Parts: sequence; C-alpha cells; structure tokens
Amino acid sequence: MKKLLLLILLFNVLLTFAQIGGTNTYEFLNVPVSARIGALGGNLISVKDNDPTLTLTNPSLMNEEMSGMLTLSYLNYFSDINHGYASYIQDFKKAGTYSLGVKYIDYGTFLETDEGGNELGSFSAGEYAFVLGWGKSIDSLFSVGANLKSIYSNLYSYNSVGVALDLSATYQNKLKGVTIAAVIKNFGTQLKPYVKGAEKEPIPFEVQLGISKKLKYVPFRLSIDIVHLEKWNLAYNDSTIATNNNDLLSDKDKAERNKTNLFSEAFRHLVIGGEFVPSKTFNVRFGFNYKRRSELALDDKPGLVGFSWGFGVRIKKVYLSYGSARYHLAGSSNHFTITTNLSDYYRKGTLPEGGIAKHKRNKKSKDE
Repeated sequence: MKKLLLLILLFNVLLTFAQIGGTNTYEFLNVPVSARIGALGGNLISVKDNDPTLTLTNPSLMNEEMSGMLTLSYLNYFSDINHGYASYIQDFKKAGTYSLGVKYIDYGTFLETDEGGNELGSFSAGEYAFVLGWGKSIDSLFSVGANLKSIYSNLYSYNSVGVALDLSATYQNKLKGVTIAAVIKNFGTQLKPYVKGAEKEPIPFEVQLGISKKLKYVPFRLSIDIVHLEKWNLAYNDSTIATNNNDLLSDKDKAERNKTNLFSEAFRHLVIGGEFVPSKTFNVRFGFNYKRRSELALDDKPGLVGFSWGFGVRIKKVYLSYGSARYHLAGSSNHFTITTNLSDYYRKGTLPEGGIAKHKRNKKSKDE
C-alpha cells in the first residue's frame, strides 16, 4: 500500500506542470508507429505480455524476458511522409532492463522557389528522437520505468533541439488477468528554438491511465486507455478562434458558443481496443478512437473513420504485425512491425559440444 501511495503522490505532483491550451512542437512524438498500437486505436499502455514495441509508450513494461529483442517498425503515413522506430533491449539483472532506440519522421523532399515561382532547388525536413529507456520490477505486482528522449528537429533551414522524459508505473495481477498503468509523457522542454532569440515552444505533455482485462474463458483481451488527463476540454471547434476574437460578444456568450456536451468530451478521452488471441502465434486486433472520428469524419459520410484493425503472426523466430487506422475517407495509415530475439540465434547448443574453447582446440588440431 505504501508503494501505491508513493506512486499516486508522484503523479499528482507532476500534474501541476500540465500545459493547458496553446500549441506544441515535436508532435511527431505522439504519432503511433507500432503496428499493434496502430491497430488498437493509437494508444496502448496497459498490456504486459513481453511485447517490446509497447515500451516506447510505457517503459515500465520492460522486463528481463525481453532481453535481446530487436524491433523495427515502419509507418506509411500520408503525403509521402514516412515514420519509423528501431530499438534494442538488454537486461542487466539488478540494474534493471534497458532499451536504446531511435524514432524518426521524414516529411519528404520539397521544391524550393522564390516569390516569383522560380525554382531554386529542393530541401528536406525531418525530426528525430533518440530514446534511452529503463524498466524494473519492484515486486511481483508493481514495476516502474522511464524514457529519456533527446529530440532534434530540422525543418528547411530551421533547427531545434529539445529533451523529454516519460515516467510510468504498472500494476499487473496475473491471477485476475488485470493490468493497470499510468504514464506521464513528454515532461521536458525545448532547449533550442527554431529561431534564435524566440520564446521556447511547449512540447506535447500528457498524462494517461490505462486498464486491460484478459477474459478467463475466452481468448480475448479488452483495453481502455484514458488520454489527456491533464486537460478536460479536447474538442476542436473551427469557430473557437473567431468567437473568442469577437469583441461584440460577452464572456458569457463566448463560453456558451464554445461549450460542448458532457458525453462528447468524456469519450474524446477514451481509446478502446480489443485483441482476439486464439493461439500464441496468431491474433487479431481492432480499436476505436472517438476523438479521431469526431474531428476528422465528414458529417454526411463518416464511414469507418476512427476505427482501426490489424493482426500479428509468428513465423519461426520472427513476429510480424500489421495495423491499419482509418483517419479520413481519403485514406488510412499502414503500420508494419518486425520483432525478433537475437539471443535465439546463438543459444546454447548451436556450438559444438564442449563450447567455444573445445571448438577452438579441435580447429587447431586439424590445422596442425
């Protein structure tokens, strides 16, 4: 109980730093790259099943069984935008489990012209986050973790540098099939603005809470993530700026026009996902993101905007995952992830009997 109270106190203290309103830089940090997360609605922090792709969003999920795992994820986004993430995990026993990874987004190549439309050449733009992660189990129920991210952004001739920290805690009760997790994302600052002497822009700070439940008699897991706990009003309204800048309206009138209903606001905080797991080598996933649907779907033709799906399959020593998320009628995102454990390729038994030393002696005698 003391450990639980300590974790709650930690999260309450850091909540006081929540940023309300305004715009953020480094938004690529929030784009889901993992095929599994993409298929489950774009957010997943409360499933602890030794999946290394989840440690980028919740480092407290790291454990010694992930040691040696290499993960490569690729997201085919929109308008020739490419997104990727690569990581390697290694366990150091009492010191905990560590991960080293890089997340990037490539916005593509652009044509540069002057005011008269004359072509001057081309330029590219991209952003990178180098991630050092750590996770450790406190006991059989609780684990904690952290991700330290150094950020570099290059947009044409403008460069920016920043740093961010993720803090997380996870509670898992295997007997009841319940996992609860809390994450503080992107607690940090912009160290170097894009323009010299300009004010520092805020980065996308966020607090999340997640819970998952694995059914006892059915091979199915339900997960619910509550996002943006640091801010209640998430509704995007095109008329908000025009309303607030209208000097003919009173503060009461402005508040009335910008008001959204309780149901809509509450569901914008929820990301719901489900996984059907008939075997250890195959599963099917689906998810729903109400906020994405409410902001991007057309009123007269919403389609499947906000819904997502995917699957995972294990082929020998490699685990392959695919995820597809519907953002708009114009198209969907496509996520691909490959995971393998490098230690599987050089486990004991792959060398001649007697190990390396005997193998060297045998080789020497043959040479003689």
